[in-house]
Amino acid sequence: MIKHKEQRVGVLVDVSNMYHSAKNLYHKRVNFKEVLKEAVAGRKLIRAIAYVIRTETEEETPFFEALSQQGFEVKMKDLQIFAGGAKKADWDVGIAMDAIKLANNLDVIVLVSGDGDYLPLMAYLQNTSGSLVEVVGFRQTTSSKLIEEADDFMNLSENKKFLLR
Repeated sequence: MIKHKEQRVGVLVDVSNMYHSAKNLYHKRVNFKEVLKEAVAGRKLIRAIAYVIRTETEEETPFFEALSQQGFEVKMKDLQIFAGGAKKADWDVGIAMDAIKLANNLDVIVLVSGDGDYLPLMAYLQNTSGSLVEVVGFRQTTSSKLIEEADDFMNLSENKKFLLR
């Protein structure tokens, strides 16, 4: 796919999805700075948002600060713990809402996630806003349908620069 330097780009990162993929596949962490650089690909970055989950211990605070220093706007949500001990933490609806709100000001929306739940969002953006939707993720943990429907797919598994110890 041809990427023009004048294209306005928004990068939306499902941090939890990427964290767990890298941890389970490679026992490593994601180099979000490199992911952002490659996702933008020399185009005009309008917004880069990292969606994170805050735990009770707040031990991830230095990581959130690092994301901020790397050029991300960090949006936080608290981990929900239910009476039975079940935990819930996802940003799917928040990411979808932001993508829809930003679409009119962007030529390209980059979803950094492998979650197939974003398929309806992708179809909506492609068919109503005219935005291109690119997906960035690890091939092994990215929905095949998401890859198929995306205007472009960047496989993080192809280059070790996207991983940290």
